[in-house]
Amino acid sequence: MPKRAAAFAYYALMVVLFPVTLVGFVIWVGKLLFVKTPGISTTAQGPLSARWTMHNLGVREDEAANRLLPIVPGVPWLGMRLTSWPMMLAHAATGFVPKTFRYPFEGDVAPAVEAGARVTFFDDVVDRFLPDIDQFVTLGAGFDTRPYRLPRDSPVMSFEVDTPKTQALKTEMLDKAGIDTTKVAFVAADFEAEDWLGKLVEAGLDTRRPALFLWEGVLIYLDREAVEDTLRKVASCAKGTLLAFDYYTSVSLESNDMYWRFARASTRAAGEPLKFGVDSTPPSRERLSELLRSCGLALSEQRTLGLETETERAWGGFAIAVVE
Repeated sequence: MPKRAAAFAYYALMVVLFPVTLVGFVIWVGKLLFVKTPGISTTAQGPLSARWTMHNLGVREDEAANRLLPIVPGVPWLGMRLTSWPMMLAHAATGFVPKTFRYPFEGDVAPAVEAGARVTFFDDVVDRFLPDIDQFVTLGAGFDTRPYRLPRDSPVMSFEVDTPKTQALKTEMLDKAGIDTTKVAFVAADFEAEDWLGKLVEAGLDTRRPALFLWEGVLIYLDREAVEDTLRKVASCAKGTLLAFDYYTSVSLESNDMYWRFARASTRAAGEPLKFGVDSTPPSRERLSELLRSCGLALSEQRTLGLETETERAWGGFAIAVVE
């Protein structure tokens, strides 16, 4: 089916099936907001849901995500199925994949699709750098599944850092899902209150050798002191250590645009408010570079998200910092 016709047919089916999607969405969001599950990060469900959807659309294999999402205690089975079924049916009938879930992601990144777009960025980082680095650390791992996508014979040792409740729940879920964790060390620590790097060293991280750190969807929920402390701790590691991360600018905290007002309100309601944004004064890339330099890191690669003109300011970005 031609692409334009496939898109038209896909969205026509989605409109017809919208009542089903809406019922599923209400069930899912209702449980998130009103039935709190200890150890469940509401904002961590979004990236896991995106990877689960990509897997089930056949655009990116992630069997671990496919097994985990249905058994996350905060995810209602009926809500998940009703929300996803119309999309899967429309995709099966037309072959069309909506932009949010295309892989690799291409084109401009809007705030609403950042969680899907960054999957391509972080996967690319892993593919490019892990062949030469054998220590892999996921900061604020949540329900990330990248260590479980590595080849069985990979020499890489993986470490996941998150809060004690989240770590306890995740290890229980991984065991229940039958996912091999023999090459993953789980480190329980609170970024804003504990020496997570010290705990990583106790778990086996060798700071005398380069490591690859992923910091996905975390920085925006930390206060400035915790952000800078994390950057300095990474900077204290061996030369050649890399830190890949996504970030918002101060636009996310200050803008009166409807999207950002909703984002701030919804994250507050979930108990995980937005706290940090890189200075958006143009060029925001330079503001980010200044922040990194002040903490002992150098900006290696960066992509600005959003238009940056005399009247508009970028709202975020993807970046890689390096220990020189």
